[in-house]
Amino acid sequence: MIKHSILLLAVALFLLTSCKPSVSVTTLTGKWKYVKIEHPNASPPDTMKKADLDEVVPYIQFTPEMKFLIVWGGKFLAHGSFTLNGSNMNITEVLPDGKTRSYVFTVSELTESKIVFETIGVDGSKVTALRASKF
Repeated sequence: MIKHSILLLAVALFLLTSCKPSVSVTTLTGKWKYVKIEHPNASPPDTMKKADLDEVVPYIQFTPEMKFLIVWGGKFLAHGSFTLNGSNMNITEVLPDGKTRSYVFTVSELTESKIVFETIGVDGSKVTALRASKF
């Protein structure tokens, strides 16, 4: 009975891990307008209101050269480069003083028109964005 339970658990884990989206430079390339920002690990969890997002029109743009740019309120918020590792984007942000900081975006959903990515930890956020344009 225990062997069957372990086998069933292994199959379930395989199916869950194989359902992650295929992330490639080709599927990411373009401009993605943020439509929802959540902070699920905040205490209490919160979500940025649509009216607030409509006011600042945030977006992220990915290039074929594996660069990214985040714009918020018409101003550059962040830029840098990324690499891909399965459903993870390893982000290297260039800071104003020329130093860099690294973090990971985990992509939980990616289609031709929608992306959902998140960072982990207390300050983590979950972003849902719709494709605004392709290069």
